[in-house]
Amino acid sequence: MALSESDATFQEPLRPMPNTPRFSAQGAASAALAISALKEPPRISSHGAIAARFLYSLRLIALHERAGRDPVPELAVRLGGVDIAAKALALSQAITSTWPENIHVSRFCCQFLTHDEATIASLIDRASQRDRPGFEEHVAGLIRPERIHRLWDGVLALVAAEAHAA
Repeated sequence: MALSESDATFQEPLRPMPNTPRFSAQGAASAALAISALKEPPRISSHGAIAARFLYSLRLIALHERAGRDPVPELAVRLGGVDIAAKALALSQAITSTWPENIHVSRFCCQFLTHDEATIASLIDRASQRDRPGFEEHVAGLIRPERIHRLWDGVLALVAAEAHAA
């Protein structure tokens, strides 16, 4: 597109704006590393045992819901007790009632996590470590503040049931 004479007065050499960060080779490399990490979906093995067991339970619950069956008997067999199965089911119900949209889960055999599963696993890992501030920070903006306590209590009940069974 050709410039008219009236547009020529606006052609100045480009100068950086004040207070604009300059990109270095190191900054570009770390940005590229962050972008490549986003391309790789998180794995279930990158989380703690309680989180991994719950994610498999969540997938199993979703499978049973779709089939219109009660998941507790199979959960009890797989998790080693009715108490853990009941706590896993209660936590899944707490999550579905507090989550802002439908939860997406991977297939039962898949090692990769959906974004929802990765968030849930991180919450369970934080609660397992009794990190309430980290737990709340992780769901800030995702879940309403008045609903966070229900998730926290549900995760703690699951962690206690897992610890009691061990």
